[in-house]
Amino acid sequence: MPSRRAVSPSTAHPPRRPGLPKGKGKGKGTSVTHRILVLGAGYAGLTTTARLARRLHPHDARVTLVNANPHFVERVRLHQLATGQRLADLPLRKLLDGTGVQLIVGRVASVDPERRHVRVTGESRDELSLEYDTLVYALGSMADLDVVPGVAEHAFSVSDTEGAAALHHRAADLGAAGGVLGVVGAGLTGIEAATELAETYPRLRVRLLSTDAPGDGLSLAAQRHLRRVFRRLDIDVRADSPVTEVQQDRLMTTRGDAVPLDATVWTTGFRVPALARESGLAVDHDGRILVDQTMRSHSHPNVYAVGDAALARGPGRLASQQLRMACGTGVPMGWQAADAIAARITGRDPHPFRFRYAAQNISLGRRDGLIQFVRPDDSPHRAILTGRTAARWKEAVVRGSVRVMRYPGLYLAPPRRRELPDHAQGREQEAGPVLRRP
Repeated sequence: MPSRRAVSPSTAHPPRRPGLPKGKGKGKGTSVTHRILVLGAGYAGLTTTARLARRLHPHDARVTLVNANPHFVERVRLHQLATGQRLADLPLRKLLDGTGVQLIVGRVASVDPERRHVRVTGESRDELSLEYDTLVYALGSMADLDVVPGVAEHAFSVSDTEGAAALHHRAADLGAAGGVLGVVGAGLTGIEAATELAETYPRLRVRLLSTDAPGDGLSLAAQRHLRRVFRRLDIDVRADSPVTEVQQDRLMTTRGDAVPLDATVWTTGFRVPALARESGLAVDHDGRILVDQTMRSHSHPNVYAVGDAALARGPGRLASQQLRMACGTGVPMGWQAADAIAARITGRDPHPFRFRYAAQNISLGRRDGLIQFVRPDDSPHRAILTGRTAARWKEAVVRGSVRVMRYPGLYLAPPRRRELPDHAQGREQEAGPVLRRP
């Protein structure tokens, strides 16, 4: 039986009533501390944690971060891990060094928002009982492997390190033998996985199957570039081929076709943990927590949600639009939640949510890429950036995301747009990202 023990993320001081400025507690000169508990250290959760540590003095709040993995996982690089590339080692303790944040490595077992209590199973299988004054829910999303029969049993995934590592061993064997690998899903994850695998293993025959054409939400120039890349890498694209079943050596489609394969990579369909719904938090039909413009839960004011686990909408004219699941939206959501929490703890009003889309960054192997510049509502401009320059741009953005989380006082400001004449279609329309201090 695992042992149980109650743990308060902040035991040095009694909890403080939210909204009270420093020094306004139960007595003159009393020092009180607000307990903030962050669940999940993905892009959104780690951003929120580091920014809270920067925004708040230790006497105002103590921040505790809970994560199942002691390392930060660069999820946007997992298609690289699937080809055997070595990724940077990013221990959370090192990333949080000097911030004053307490790290607890363990899996969240339950959340009780009424009692403000979280139960965590630690590394040694002991059970921790954590109390909080403010909770940040950032447990992200995972591949939905139950959407089609046979996916869980026979398909690989690049949504976590274990799946990507397992795919690497299989893809390496197939690459040496000239085998056939199917990638299901032509979203950005599927495109990146298919091109990375095809470039790394030239003898591997890659088939990309999807319901829609790859990159159908991109500009015409971007779609043309994708087709050129697929031809260069000899990727067999089969659009309008929804998969109905995954078997060990084939895929079945809605047309009744049997597509022979040696292995399958599943990149379509994501779901969030059922924990939020089970906890009684207000969620949508997919289980994502409903939040306002400060990322605060509609049903529980002391709970905030960020990243894939939250259903947030853009500000102003984007209010009718759900923010898509992406690192590029999770990080700004983390900034907003941290700033709103810090403001309310110190007796100030949160600032309005400021957000706009700027670009979609797609890697197409290590030597090519595609930057699709977009309008504030995420609709594509005609202009794109391609080739090695785009690959370097994407690499800079990914590296910059880790730097921004480590140094949350810096952020990538939206690029400044400059109009180009129509004949400049296909060239860069926006200046590069600029580091600024908020």
